Amino acid sequence: MAGIYIHIPFCKQKCHYCNFFSVATTRHLPEISEAICREAELQSSYLQNDTVETIYFGGGTPSLLPLESLKKILNTIQKVFKADTNAEITLEANPDDINHTTAEAWKLMGINRLSIGIQSFRDTDLAYLNRIHSGQKALESIGIARNAGFSNLTIDLIYGIPGLDEQGWNQNLKTATDLQIPHISAYALTVEPRTALDTMIRKGKTPAVDEQDAANHFKQLTSELNQNGYLHYEISNFCLPGHTARHNTAYWQGKPYLGLGPSAHSFDGSSRQWNIASISEYLKSIHNNQLPFEKEELSVNQMYNEYVMTGLRTMWGCNIIKIDTMFGAAYKQHFIKTAARFISQQNMVKSGDTYMLTEKGKFMADGIAADLFIV
Repeated sequence: MAGIYIHIPFCKQKCHYCNFFSVATTRHLPEISEAICREAELQSSYLQNDTVETIYFGGGTPSLLPLESLKKILNTIQKVFKADTNAEITLEANPDDINHTTAEAWKLMGINRLSIGIQSFRDTDLAYLNRIHSGQKALESIGIARNAGFSNLTIDLIYGIPGLDEQGWNQNLKTATDLQIPHISAYALTVEPRTALDTMIRKGKTPAVDEQDAANHFKQLTSELNQNGYLHYEISNFCLPGHTARHNTAYWQGKPYLGLGPSAHSFDGSSRQWNIASISEYLKSIHNNQLPFEKEELSVNQMYNEYVMTGLRTMWGCNIIKIDTMFGAAYKQHFIKTAARFISQQNMVKSGDTYMLTEKGKFMADGIAADLFIV
């Protein structure tokens, strides 16, 4: 089984915190749509005839795609690749792009999961993040999506925002749980280098992010969602029973996937490749029937490290029998020896042959994984 990711690198405006490759214009949107279809044809053999079980339109803002362009890309993928008839087909959408016409058209063309970039239901938070929509529009977009027949919904929320106190964060969580949103992805606000937020904080134009506030919000997040029946199946992802994100779960389980579009990444199990992060160069290459990517063959150490990093982020953890089988006894012994310290600190637990992070350890997942790496 495999997945396909399509990167649509256009936005109405850039969020202050965003470091994904995207541009605040739709100038080349029609050309990119055509190029993505052509790239799919050029990459027809990449997945080696594996069945495609997930298709994910990400960005940027894929909901900016004209309906005909979106439909053509989807039809091309289903024609070129062997797609499962029950494939999960996700579209990332901003609340301000969701109306009755678009939502019904998306559903009709076969999209069966919407990922809505809510970020917050509070206007003060949205202003800090430089989001276009309002809290009211966020609520309306969920209602419109449901009326169009989307029962499989996920929303993004951000915590650790300066000015977002415990009461405000609880308000966001209560709004989501009262609406019984099936899937919630919640991320700590991170100040990435060279973003607008990074510049504004360094110049003293906006408050800095407080890591302790973010840690407190994370504890509040896990407690509230657990009490409301949500499964904490990955560090940043929570779902009601039966609503895990199949596409993202495939990433964490090391399944192959093909990325289409500027800056999109692909993985075939032993190598990783990424398209050029330039719209003009991407278009030029595809026009000449050339694939504009760089490629890296992964070493055994790198594959082990990736397994540890992704495995520890999930409720399925890391299995030492699998480590032994995939990488060898030396890797297994290194993992067991290093993990003992985290078990004694109550940051990790062992159940049979599987090692998992505790709630305490989850907020330090990246640091713990780094210590388990083999360089």
